[in-house]
Amino acid sequence: MDAGFFRAWVAEIAAVVETQRDHLTQLDSAIGDADHGINLARGFGAVQAALAQASTPTPGSVLMLTGSTLISKVGGASGPLYGTAFRQAGKALGDVPEVDLAALAGALEAALSGVQKLGAAREGDKTMVDALAPAASVLSKAVAEGASLADALAALAEAADAGAQATIPMQALKGRASYLGPRSGPLSPAGCAAPDAMRKQPSSTSGR
Repeated sequence: MDAGFFRAWVAEIAAVVETQRDHLTQLDSAIGDADHGINLARGFGAVQAALAQASTPTPGSVLMLTGSTLISKVGGASGPLYGTAFRQAGKALGDVPEVDLAALAGALEAALSGVQKLGAAREGDKTMVDALAPAASVLSKAVAEGASLADALAALAEAADAGAQATIPMQALKGRASYLGPRSGPLSPAGCAAPDAMRKQPSSTSGR
């Protein structure tokens, strides 16, 4: 997987976030401050503009620029959290021109660790960690079992989706949703739905 693969992946994310902007904002209106989808769409629009103008010859540089842009352009807690995830993943990949599945799994673990450290969240708190953690675990398992790229990313997507869905009955223990106490239980947090949207695999490379 080279820089082009990751630029295509970020472009797919930007398109999905734009498509789901109103849905994410609607989720956030029930459990947050009703700006999650709007902020993310603006942020990934800025990411696309930055990637079009800058030289990003390596996978790590693509993710680093993506993270830095999100931190500077997305307000609230979302910018720092998503930005940290991308930046930590980019740092883990280093400056090599191509990466394999094992490196990608390590990058996802680094992203998860960065988010947990910044947000002081763990699985079960009803945050994006509940989508990221099972995705990271499943990807590492797929690598250990020698899965193909397509199969590993499909398993990752399924795990992220299941993790996000599993948060619906939980009581939120972190973030703005935690202010609702037990009333947060039957609601789906936008912060969990958004990482699921980001697990989309670039359609042009799905067979690689």
